[in-house]
Amino acid sequence: MRRLQSAPTRAVQRLPVAVEGQWWRRRAKSMLMLMLVAAVTMWLRPLVTAQPLCRARTVRTGKVFNVIQDVQGDRLYFRSTTTRLIKHPCKKNIALYLGKQVFFTTDNFETSLLPFTIPTSMQVGVPEVTSAHFTGSLLLLVVNHKVYTYDYESNSWNLSLGIKHPVTHVSGDNCCYTGSLFCVDVSNLVFAYFRGDQISQTYIYYSNTGGFSFWKYHYDRQAEIVGSLGGIFHLFSLSQVGMLVVDQGKGMFKYSDHPLNRSLGLSFDYNGTLDIVIAPGQKGILLLWFEKSLLFSRNAGQLVDTVRVKKGEQTLFTSIFEAQITIHNIAVNENELAVITREDNLYYGNLGIVPSSIIKFAHQHIWSEDAALMFRSSGILEILTPLRDTAFAAFDFQKCLLNIQAILMDPDLHVGRCNIEFLKGEFTYRMYTIDMHSQLELTALLIPQPGTSLIPLVMVSNPHSLGFQATFYESGYTSDGNTKYKLDIYLKQQQHWGRTDFNFTSSLKRATMSTLTVDIANKEISCVDIKPLSTLISVGCDLDKKIVIQNTVSACSKGVLDALALQDNYSFIIEKWKKDRFQEVVDAEYVLLEVNGQFSYSYSLTAKSAMCTSQPQNWTTMIKESGGPFFWNRENYVSCHDPNNDAPLRWPDVQYQILGGRTANQIVFSHNNGFYVFYISIVDPYYSYCQLETVFSIYVYGAFPVQLVSAGVVMVLLISSILGSVWLAYMIPRLLRTARGRRMTSFVAQLYGRCKMVCQFRASATARTGSKPMGRHRSS
Repeated sequence: MRRLQSAPTRAVQRLPVAVEGQWWRRRAKSMLMLMLVAAVTMWLRPLVTAQPLCRARTVRTGKVFNVIQDVQGDRLYFRSTTTRLIKHPCKKNIALYLGKQVFFTTDNFETSLLPFTIPTSMQVGVPEVTSAHFTGSLLLLVVNHKVYTYDYESNSWNLSLGIKHPVTHVSGDNCCYTGSLFCVDVSNLVFAYFRGDQISQTYIYYSNTGGFSFWKYHYDRQAEIVGSLGGIFHLFSLSQVGMLVVDQGKGMFKYSDHPLNRSLGLSFDYNGTLDIVIAPGQKGILLLWFEKSLLFSRNAGQLVDTVRVKKGEQTLFTSIFEAQITIHNIAVNENELAVITREDNLYYGNLGIVPSSIIKFAHQHIWSEDAALMFRSSGILEILTPLRDTAFAAFDFQKCLLNIQAILMDPDLHVGRCNIEFLKGEFTYRMYTIDMHSQLELTALLIPQPGTSLIPLVMVSNPHSLGFQATFYESGYTSDGNTKYKLDIYLKQQQHWGRTDFNFTSSLKRATMSTLTVDIANKEISCVDIKPLSTLISVGCDLDKKIVIQNTVSACSKGVLDALALQDNYSFIIEKWKKDRFQEVVDAEYVLLEVNGQFSYSYSLTAKSAMCTSQPQNWTTMIKESGGPFFWNRENYVSCHDPNNDAPLRWPDVQYQILGGRTANQIVFSHNNGFYVFYISIVDPYYSYCQLETVFSIYVYGAFPVQLVSAGVVMVLLISSILGSVWLAYMIPRLLRTARGRRMTSFVAQLYGRCKMVCQFRASATARTGSKPMGRHRSS
């Protein structure tokens, strides 16, 4: 090496003293030496620039002393030629490695670990793991066709209840927005099923308790579906249950609810048993893969396409199969994808808006049969390999960390420079709620790199329930003169925009959810640190809402004394509040029920006078159907004015017990004073997704007694009694002055004297009985 560098130097030193006639020989020799140096430099350049993709380190802990560690329980294993590494989407340090050995970690494999075991008391038989899933603080494992739960916080195992038939897989999703009960419900929903069974005959189970208990799931018209079960999933980005149907080498997704339940998704090639990975974030991104295939969908399976292999802007292969790649393991986060192959290659791509593609990094020795990938964070990838220790039972781990942003700067990859300087929105990592007839406004700020232009793109994962309108405009300049842009997004329910057909929108009565994503359509793959802006929007109940009952102006205070007018004296107003702020007066259908059983009230309208076209519901039938009171709500209310209600109007004279809304129905109280404690429930399904209910009381006082006799009869009796009294006052004195009157007076006097003597005799006898005899008496 040193000789090659010194040769041209000697030639240069000789030029000043050279003979003039031999200048062309010396120049030719000098040029030859320069060309030789250049050739050697180009040959050595790959050795100089080919830096290692990652630097490996070995995690080895707890092995300072010669302590023998026993593996207790049945060792779990994963029978597959490929490995799996499942990370908890919300708790980033918790992960499960599936391979010839199974390892569970709570610190990202930063300590040596014993193989993961299940207690022998569980009596699992063959300890083969076929599927795993995290729900909250639970790890669900399918071991030997049964579902077991491992609570890693309390280090306890349990067998899931309710599953009566063999299963091979569990599926679910995780919502990581903190402080949301809706998110907790999302994370607790799990399916258990037998992959490969004929759908018409298979048993599917679901759980809403995070896997503790399961119940049989009845898919609509399941017995009529032809094909085998590739999987069933809660696709929260679409608010659907999606079933992967496999038939004759084709796969397609079938959905549970309107409007997607009318047809299947577009079919795609299903040439092997595909594992389905739901990318975190509820964006609707699915990855379907096995060793010879990698498919991608960003709308929850409605459209499924192959992942392309690119170099720069050039597409080298349209599929993994065409590229003759054998996939060993993949890693996915919210926005990125990494693939390691048995050919010792590493591929990387982003899960952007454009058709998904991957690029190949420099060829280096990184693969082993136990290797697995995981993203430590955005742009930081790790290759994990368990290492057996001959002296200890605990395995060490080789960890090779890759900085994706640094690798993408290699000019041989032909990756364009990132064209985004700034992309930010205050709505990221937050969850919003849009209740019925509500709206939401969000804003994003964008700054392109100097000399570049951006194409912003706003997407919702569930356009069947959530619509939006976006405005993009200049909003000023940066300190270095770069243009700033602002993106205003206005969102409300799709049904209220008036721009879509009924066959496109979901049912307005059903609560749904959607994810809003703001990204750049022409973003380069090198923009690793510029992540799409995303937020989860629940089109459902806003838990901060409540109803308050306010009393109206009393009729008595107006000087009204008419009995009919006083009947309205109990009137009240229903107000809707959000936290401590008044929003509006409720003008929706509601029902009342006296909680103490006082039914001394009636309704002013009947089914006929309320213009019902079908038999209306009432408290008697609702209590009978639900098995108890207080269960009449927006979920089970059916209006008698609904043209789709086919219940015939058989009893038009029954009381119409729904108040508010389109009718002027009222409560009519009887002539009883006292307290009435009412339970009120808003039953209008199109007013709010919330179960708006409360309890209030009414005090009825000043009620007149019930009039049993007519006023005329009362007047005749009153006049007759007065006249009779006057007549007696006149006749009695005259009668007493006659001989007959004197005999009557003497008889009354004698009768009085005899009664007086009898009373005196009884009084004296009683006194003698209660007195003590004379003499001394000793008290005890």
